[in-house]
Amino acid sequence: MTKLTLFAEDIWIADSGELSVMGFRYPTRCAVMRLSGDALLVWSPAALSPPLRAQIDAIGRVTHLIAPNMLHHMFLGDWQTAYPQAQLFGLAALSHKRPDLRFDGVLDDVPNQAWADQIDQIVVANKLTDEVVFFHHASGTVIFADLIQQFPHDCHKGWRGMIARLDLMVGDVPNVPRKFRLGFRAKTKARASITKILQWPIKRILLAHGAPVTDDGHRVLKRTFRWLIR
Repeated sequence: MTKLTLFAEDIWIADSGELSVMGFRYPTRCAVMRLSGDALLVWSPAALSPPLRAQIDAIGRVTHLIAPNMLHHMFLGDWQTAYPQAQLFGLAALSHKRPDLRFDGVLDDVPNQAWADQIDQIVVANKLTDEVVFFHHASGTVIFADLIQQFPHDCHKGWRGMIARLDLMVGDVPNVPRKFRLGFRAKTKARASITKILQWPIKRILLAHGAPVTDDGHRVLKRTFRWLIR
């Protein structure tokens, strides 16, 4: 059963199994953040099971759904059906990719006024997919979808395991996969975005694909991007 777990102050996480992409198994994780009152913002909505919905409804009212990049959109339709009053925000290009969804706003470098006092954000441009990185002020948590990953060493076998290791998807610490490193063709622009992220008072790191970092997050993130900002 998918379990909603308190991660830090006013932020919960839910892990809901794995997705298969070309035979590679990707664990899925969403984050739920409390806004003003009982309003809830759901980042990268995962598979919406009845138990997960009941747990979320028990802590508040879903008002905003966030698709942080062009890849994390698979379950949005189910969430819009379940929460028709919730507003959906994503990258401008995602509305063309998913014309079946109703988008209420575009994500850019300026936080929407509904969460501007509690959550910051910045768009990190990449050829594979632009990604909006979020920072939850109350918990000091920076949130990444795909730009940083950390799979267990035994997650993939055979040739897929070899590719995962070569791509830096697998390791003892979070890392930027090589495919995303190559996607930073405008490195000056990417460096500027990461430099701004490192100015946030980061304590923790949440990853869609990897174990959360619960301590010394700023140092860990600086090490993760040292190949780019050095």
